[in-house]
Amino acid sequence: MVLIDAKGEGNATRNKKDLSLLIRRFHGNCVALTATVWLLCGTASAQELMPRAYWPTPNGTNVFVVAYGRSVGDIVTDPSLPVTGVDSKINNLSLTYQRTFSLFDRTAKVQLTVPYSRGDTEGIVDNMLLQRHTSGLVDTTIRFVLNLKGAPSMDRAAFGELLKNPRTIVGASLLIQAPTGKYESDRLINIGTNRWSVKPAIGMIVPIRPTWLFEAELGVWFFGDNDDFLGQTREQKPVVSTAFHLIKQIRSGLWASLDANFYVGGQTNIGDTTQANLLRNSRVGVTFVMPIMGRHAIRTSYSTGAITTTGGDFEMFSLSYFYAW
Repeated sequence: MVLIDAKGEGNATRNKKDLSLLIRRFHGNCVALTATVWLLCGTASAQELMPRAYWPTPNGTNVFVVAYGRSVGDIVTDPSLPVTGVDSKINNLSLTYQRTFSLFDRTAKVQLTVPYSRGDTEGIVDNMLLQRHTSGLVDTTIRFVLNLKGAPSMDRAAFGELLKNPRTIVGASLLIQAPTGKYESDRLINIGTNRWSVKPAIGMIVPIRPTWLFEAELGVWFFGDNDDFLGQTREQKPVVSTAFHLIKQIRSGLWASLDANFYVGGQTNIGDTTQANLLRNSRVGVTFVMPIMGRHAIRTSYSTGAITTTGGDFEMFSLSYFYAW
């Protein structure tokens, strides 16, 4: 942690102040400080853009994914934090395993993601430049998806028929985020959230033409309390999230999509103080997937903030490698 004044001219004594001194100072002025690095590892926040989340695969399919992501911009998003000029550069690496199986004769999938993050964040605090370097594990996520209509449990032959003649698919999902990420209770900026979060959702895929699909999802994030936030309890209200994808199937395994989302809610309380940090944001992006030698595939995606009333004004690029068997 390095603290210098905004012009880079602070003396050596001031430069070596620990962030905890700033925390105590602001608490003395009754200002609640709130910040969390929202690390966008595909499935860990309301800001995710994940096309074809409800598309089925044949029974017994396993998928292993290695993903790299880089996010640049305003990723620390709480306006109650007296930090201006926020600039973050975050690199993420995640490992994901997914298994498709039959449940009540319907297609079901379970997905486990373990992310790692390394990056730097800076912003102006009390006319000083605060810089924070973070590295470590991010909160682990588990996602369960169950088909409700349009995709019963199927073998590869039946899946091939679905590709040729797509039909309306409706599914439900449950995303669980466990507090396994690195967390330091005396720091404003953290990788982990120190709380449990869950997101139930329902989604559907509607064929517009044989090679064009429209996908939509409606979900709600519910958050547990962080009972060790700068010596207080941090509560957060639910976040309602929607996502929309226009998908073009170019050929078997090769597809692209235009992606957008919108999410609202998430106002927080710290102790007895309600924060002015209601989320009302939207992101847009593109995704492209290309198969390589049958069992392998590469996915690239890019997204940026479209509406950013509370933070979220950042760009994200990701590159993923898939292996299926």
